[in-house]
Amino acid sequence: MGIERRSSLMNRYLDPATSLAEVLFGLIMTLTFTLGAGIIIQDEGREGARELLIALIGCNIAWGIIDAAMYLVGVLFDRGRKRRLAQAVRAAADERSAHIVVAGELDELLGDVMPASDRQSLYARIASHLRTRTEAAVSLHKDDYLGAFTSFWLVVLSSVPAAVPFLLIDDAWLALRASNAVLLLLLFGTGCAWSRYTLGRPWLVGLCFLFGGAGLVALAIALGG
Repeated sequence: MGIERRSSLMNRYLDPATSLAEVLFGLIMTLTFTLGAGIIIQDEGREGARELLIALIGCNIAWGIIDAAMYLVGVLFDRGRKRRLAQAVRAAADERSAHIVVAGELDELLGDVMPASDRQSLYARIASHLRTRTEAAVSLHKDDYLGAFTSFWLVVLSSVPAAVPFLLIDDAWLALRASNAVLLLLLFGTGCAWSRYTLGRPWLVGLCFLFGGAGLVALAIALGG
């Protein structure tokens, strides 16, 4: 999986769960637009379709920018939390207290994959490293900005397939329904891709994404989204 992660442009700067979540968000946002646009298409035809596409792309660009900014905020939060952990370890009264501090951060993550004795040994090494490590300022690096850019374009590019039927089909109503069908298929495909990183069956996870995504879209439309 490590080789696959490095070789995938989508996952080079984001972990697979984050990448697929960005795609899923973009698809749901786009589908919410297109499923709720029937009245516009009926009343205004091709001109309505053009306005729909402009609004759709603009909305996904805006949300892509927001997601990129939130990605950077998340990076700063994680690094600040690690710095706080290091300070807590150095402030601990003794080694046992330092181990407890580290365990409080990592037990939830490692509890199911390592026995307690191995975890305690690991926590001791981590605490020792944190006590002697030079504390660095919390800042952003080149890869962080590249990760934010990846987050941005995943949201934006997920809206592109919705535009293709309008470029190929003259009938605006038919193009709208074709666009909806393409997006639903992409929801299914995103679920299948998700299953590659879990033990889920591709067709079952794909169907869960398909119906779950369609349900979220229906809820968004019902609430005026």
